[in-house]
Amino acid sequence: MAEAIRARAGITDAEVDAEYGSNPKPKGLENSEYVLAIVRAIDKRFGGVSGEWIKGFMRDVFLYTKRAGVRTEVDKIVTQSLNEEPTIVVAHSLGAVVAYNVLRSDPRRLNIPLLVTVGCPLGIRPIRDEFRPLRFPAPVSVWYNAYDKRDVVALYPLDRDNFPVSPSVHNYDGVNNQTENRHGIDGYLDDPDVAKEILSAIKA
Repeated sequence: MAEAIRARAGITDAEVDAEYGSNPKPKGLENSEYVLAIVRAIDKRFGGVSGEWIKGFMRDVFLYTKRAGVRTEVDKIVTQSLNEEPTIVVAHSLGAVVAYNVLRSDPRRLNIPLLVTVGCPLGIRPIRDEFRPLRFPAPVSVWYNAYDKRDVVALYPLDRDNFPVSPSVHNYDGVNNQTENRHGIDGYLDDPDVAKEILSAIKA
């Protein structure tokens, strides 16, 4: 995940090397110290994002995608909050990953006129690959994905290159997230276009 974020952000080998220093260990993603150097380089590029926050986020995603028991328990909590009544789902960050997994696999006749994902990391290859084959969640009528292009978690839009599903996801990249790390949910929900999308679905 660190390497995928680094590639999208255009962080160079030199920037990572500056963080890695004179460490004699061979560079590579199997070397945890090298991965941390990548995280620190990401942190410097995206001012306001702490390296500890990035590591914590990556750990949470790892546990959800790689530990079946964790995924089952988290999905159970979300599933219990849904019924077959029309429901607008708004999901942020790792919650967007959870919402996608639940909505594509729930056997009930759910009715989701609008799924809104904000700060969504599903376009990051190591996360996306955990949910192959990719498919548009059957209960969802419209999927609206909003992101700030400076949000380290949401660098990839859910487009045909990064998340090819049919029908396609509607991506909106105009968010100006004013929170400290450009990823905070408050900075997404107060965006006029995001609010308008949700309000329109409520009124429909």
